[in-house]
Amino acid sequence: MLREIVERVRRNHALEHATLHILEAQQPNLRAGGRATAQGFYLYGDLPDEATVCAAVGEAIRRMNAGERELAVHPRCGTNVVATGILSGVLATLSILAAGKRAPWYVQLPNAILGAMIGALLAQPLGPWAQANITTSAEMHGVKVRSIRSRRAGRMVAHFIETNHAPTP
Repeated sequence: MLREIVERVRRNHALEHATLHILEAQQPNLRAGGRATAQGFYLYGDLPDEATVCAAVGEAIRRMNAGERELAVHPRCGTNVVATGILSGVLATLSILAAGKRAPWYVQLPNAILGAMIGALLAQPLGPWAQANITTSAEMHGVKVRSIRSRRAGRMVAHFIETNHAPTP
């Protein structure tokens, strides 16, 4: 049961990213983000109407089923931020420890900054790798849109795209 829930979230996360890629290609200055759940995914921002979003989701499913798995990875995904935070924090801490407990702060601080910078650099390929292999699944066979519900607050729109998944083998 837990495995199926995790797989649904991963597939919805991939579909969220792919949909954003398609909407951004149509509207290059689009300001939007999203969040996946086991039931579907949310899109937030200065978004088009439900019909346009529905068409983009359908295209995303079709294109990922046709092999465009790279649509599952998005440069503004929170996975990238998490990878950067973890690596930077760990390397900053290790840099401080390497200087020794008795090292003065003016020795520890530059070491911590250098460790954090190295962590941020190393995270650049790690975040997209983690998306492609851990936090998303581009397997869209059997995924369908069940419904789209929208709310507007000024220029901001929130769409919830509810999905239906065929059982995973």
